[in-house]
Amino acid sequence: MNQAYQAIQGAAMRGGPSVLGIVLAGGEGKRLMPLTADRAKPAVTFGGTYRLVDFVLSNLVNGDILRICVLTQYKSHSLDRHVSTTWRMSSLLGNYVTPVPAQQRLGPRWFSGSADAILQSLNLVHDEQPDYIAVFGADHVYRMDPRQMLNQHIESGAGVTVAGIRVPRAEASSFGIITPAKDRTRVERFLEKPADPPGLPGSPNEVFASMGNYLFTTKTLIDALQKDAEDPTSKHDMGGSILPMLTERGVAQLYDFDDNHVPGETGRDHGYWRDVGTLDAYYEAHMDLISDHPVFNLYNRRWPIYTHPGQLPPAKFVAGGIAGESIVSPGCVISGQVTGSVLSPGVVVEAGAVVQGSVLHDNVRVGRGAVVRGAVLDKNVDVPPGATIGVNPERDQELYTVSKGGVIALGKGQRVE
Repeated sequence: MNQAYQAIQGAAMRGGPSVLGIVLAGGEGKRLMPLTADRAKPAVTFGGTYRLVDFVLSNLVNGDILRICVLTQYKSHSLDRHVSTTWRMSSLLGNYVTPVPAQQRLGPRWFSGSADAILQSLNLVHDEQPDYIAVFGADHVYRMDPRQMLNQHIESGAGVTVAGIRVPRAEASSFGIITPAKDRTRVERFLEKPADPPGLPGSPNEVFASMGNYLFTTKTLIDALQKDAEDPTSKHDMGGSILPMLTERGVAQLYDFDDNHVPGETGRDHGYWRDVGTLDAYYEAHMDLISDHPVFNLYNRRWPIYTHPGQLPPAKFVAGGIAGESIVSPGCVISGQVTGSVLSPGVVVEAGAVVQGSVLHDNVRVGRGAVVRGAVLDKNVDVPPGATIGVNPERDQELYTVSKGGVIALGKGQRVE
């Protein structure tokens, strides 16, 4: 019987190990503009009916971490409202998911980094007195059982365990990079977005990227945050400040995401994790969802992704309207032709209109005879009858946001010329 099992079993007699979930959801998501012009990145719609924050919250809740604080800051109203109205836990059992806006508890200033966000919210930790703290990011698409990571953390006796996933070495500059020690578990170095990191032993073209998911022993986190706060040169960032500090102390461990298995997974979607932080990545992840055999399976009922479906009638197809290779959410009315697209609730496609390879958010209307191709339209965009998007590249460049990969994006309620 290993140490982790004994700890879990002993804690189970006391009601289970005490874990507080802290979700860092204050990011601006500048690379997703214009979708983040009016909301925080974790509040961006994904897959028709979900918000990005729903993925991390579903993972934590499915993994029996049932007391969760979502730290928000940037344009947080949409996110705060979604968390408050959707994630209603059993108060009878003392469980909750609550948004926590910046409170300025340490003076008249906003968060200066993700570590500072937790420092300014330590009252949440003092109130709960947890044994462990799960600090997870809010804007990635994946499934993960955090209990398996917790087991390893307890068994190792580490101060912090950081989840890592193998990525091509050429992509290292986009992530915090973990260099494992010879024992393959202790973190030897933690480099924030390095240009030229060393490859992995036996796989020189790969590196371990941090997923932005950490499990801390509570005292370790509090001590590190307080020491970091005293350093005037620090960026007060979890990846850029806290992890390097704990790595130098020798108390940081790596958790290989490839070792994580969730009920209902397949060999195809095992280990799926996507940072959809750019328009191209966001669009490509949606195009995967509508493929015949998507890598990420939204329909795994054994590890569900939760959200609020809204009070809407079923989708309706009238006047010869058709949709193929597409996701069509409740409340949609389709009279035109839709192919290879994801439609959020309340979308209307009028007769003669054509929607191809596009992602339409809530309440978008595509007028009679209009054409929309290769576009992401945020909520409440009204495409007038006969208008075109994705037909004339030069005109689209002049009028709208166009990504490096050619994805056309219109912001919330943006006027279509």
